[in-house]
Amino acid sequence: MSRIGKQPVVIPDGVEVKLDGNVLTFKKGNVQKELDTKGFVNVEVKDGEIIFAPKSDDRQDRAFWGTFRSLANNVVIGITQGYKKDLEINGVGYKAAVKGNVLELHLGFSHPINYDFPKDVKIAVEKNIISVSGDDKQVVGQVAAEIRSFRPPEPYKGKGVKYVDEHIIRKAGKTAAK
Repeated sequence: MSRIGKQPVVIPDGVEVKLDGNVLTFKKGNVQKELDTKGFVNVEVKDGEIIFAPKSDDRQDRAFWGTFRSLANNVVIGITQGYKKDLEINGVGYKAAVKGNVLELHLGFSHPINYDFPKDVKIAVEKNIISVSGDDKQVVGQVAAEIRSFRPPEPYKGKGVKYVDEHIIRKAGKTAAK
């Protein structure tokens, strides 16, 4: 039994959910998202809840059961509250700026890094904090991971781009061996 899959997804006020074959359509205001279950699970929308059930007792079908329930819940949270990831830049001379749909990063290289981010993601920069926000959890996480990958934090001084809540395990330098 999937502990995640058997919990229904509660549909909050203001969100419309329609089931058309295998496609769930979520709508709130002018934001519309779709989730295609591809026929891997049985879906039922009733009484302000979305209920998922596996097609059979097969191991793969039970895995899809919890997965699609989580994906539907992520869509509901995304269109109601949104998702946000914060990154911190540490290092002398390291800085970031948003110019239109491009994030310009100066991370100690001989050239600036210009990162074109997707239109449905919003990026804001305050001092050394980069805030990535949007309504799709996967896209927000991917954009944040790509920004971090330009200069991951190093273990000696902690310079680089890291998540705000990330803890970097620091190493001792050469003098600690003596």
